[in-house]
Amino acid sequence: MTSREIVIKNLEHDNPKRPAFSHPGDRLNDFLRVGIDTPTNWEEKRWVEGKMEYYNDVWGNIWRRMVGRSRKGEIYKPVLEDWSQLDKITIPDYDNPRLYDRAREAFSKQSDKFKLGAIGGWVFDDSRYLRRLDIYLMDLIQNRDYIDKLHEIVAYVYETKIRRMAEAGADGIFIGEDWGTQTGPLIGPSMWRDIFRPIYERLIGIAHEHGLKVMMHSCGYNWLLIDDLAKAGIDCFQFDQPAIYDMPALADKLKRHKVALWSPLDIQKFLPTGDRELIRSEAKRMVDIFRGFFIIDHYGDLHGIGVEPEWDTWAYEAFVEAAYL
Repeated sequence: MTSREIVIKNLEHDNPKRPAFSHPGDRLNDFLRVGIDTPTNWEEKRWVEGKMEYYNDVWGNIWRRMVGRSRKGEIYKPVLEDWSQLDKITIPDYDNPRLYDRAREAFSKQSDKFKLGAIGGWVFDDSRYLRRLDIYLMDLIQNRDYIDKLHEIVAYVYETKIRRMAEAGADGIFIGEDWGTQTGPLIGPSMWRDIFRPIYERLIGIAHEHGLKVMMHSCGYNWLLIDDLAKAGIDCFQFDQPAIYDMPALADKLKRHKVALWSPLDIQKFLPTGDRELIRSEAKRMVDIFRGFFIIDHYGDLHGIGVEPEWDTWAYEAFVEAAYL
């Protein structure tokens, strides 16, 4: 059975012989993951002032981060400080086929792994940066007409990415937007259904029409949104904090919807403890709970969460042992 078949069987709850793996280097990896190249109508700018580094993203937002600390940081100056700027926004040109040449070449040379196109964030993710999160959340109530127009602009960009990545030969796409706090989603389910579910259904429908699986990252406690996200068509949830949920209850919910889980060992509760026995036992417990629809992930910023590489190795080795039982 090829890596691609193992991933698909986990995604479809089709009795896979083992969980799938997504790890770097010489570790098990069933994926070939390729992103999109930088739009030609954008030029990166970075500069340092004191302890802070500033940089622009493809939409023109200005970010800042602490030098030597976080990789990403936070929005410092959004593009849309005023809604009068909406009609003047520069849309990143993701329709250029050359941005997908690297993906096309890699996918054409690889047949046994699951070909995953990493296409960035998603509509909520990009839109909240364009206005800044605190302002954007108020806009959802106070400026619905402008919000709908902004969402349509961003959704068009993602529709383009989906179609181009499908043309490049991907088996699936990876998207991401963080909906949850530690205790619940940023907005209520009724607002989510009204504003966001139609957008999800349209874009995911396009992906499925092109034969693509849709795999979504989202941090936080999203229990109240999982049913709607699954019904909108998400095929797999990538959670870095699975222990924020009652994991057996989460497994039952995913089974009902035939949605897979893609996750490392919890990066808040277990991996940072440095407790070898706890790390190993929890890794094995996760395999027991989610076996049959589980993709075992690696967290890419161990330094950022205070985790020693050795601790991560303990988790990986326990995952492998349990996966092959």
